[in-house]
Amino acid sequence: MDFAQIVQTIALYAIPVLFAITVHEAAHGYAARHFGDNTAYAQGRITLNPLKHIDPLGTIAMPLLLYFATSGAFLFGYAKPVPVNFGRLRNPKRDMVWVALAGPGANLAQAILWTLLIYLLVALGVEERFFLEMARAGVLVNLVMFAFNLFPLPPLDGGRILVGLLPWKQAELVSRVEPWGFFIVMALVISGVVGNLWLYPLMGITNSAIEVLLTPLRMLIL
Repeated sequence: MDFAQIVQTIALYAIPVLFAITVHEAAHGYAARHFGDNTAYAQGRITLNPLKHIDPLGTIAMPLLLYFATSGAFLFGYAKPVPVNFGRLRNPKRDMVWVALAGPGANLAQAILWTLLIYLLVALGVEERFFLEMARAGVLVNLVMFAFNLFPLPPLDGGRILVGLLPWKQAELVSRVEPWGFFIVMALVISGVVGNLWLYPLMGITNSAIEVLLTPLRMLIL
């Protein structure tokens, strides 16, 4: 691999990734506190300081290793999860849904903001390729995090949302998957099931929805 290309890719994605994981995790903490659980707040995890959310293995080592090993074809990583004690929520089953939605919701909001930045850079005639590519990376990273985390299998946010929405009996059955959920998700990712049947379709739909939402503004400034 071209070393200069690797450095450029890391430079382009570093800021978007840090923002994406930091705001995602902080959003979970803010939502949990709002609904009655102060666990994350007590541990200093409701913060926009990325150092509080970076996991040395999942955020740095694993993505870099996979990037080099697969020549950029496969990339995966994770942040240090914000601790949430669902039993402390005022209405655990209902509020679990809102706490879980907060993370992907934060990524959706960031994808919209990065798209707005692209429009503004174009409208202002900014020709510096680095800034445009970084903004596009910001959209991509947040669309990936939004769609991937909504996959309906614990311990992903989508799994917790599913548990919160299902009747008690079915919810209990789904929640039992959680101890093995990470390995199941990884197997589905590697086999292409998650990407082809969930991730890419949902990313495409979401990106199209963002463009439709911002069409009036795009027509106004471009």
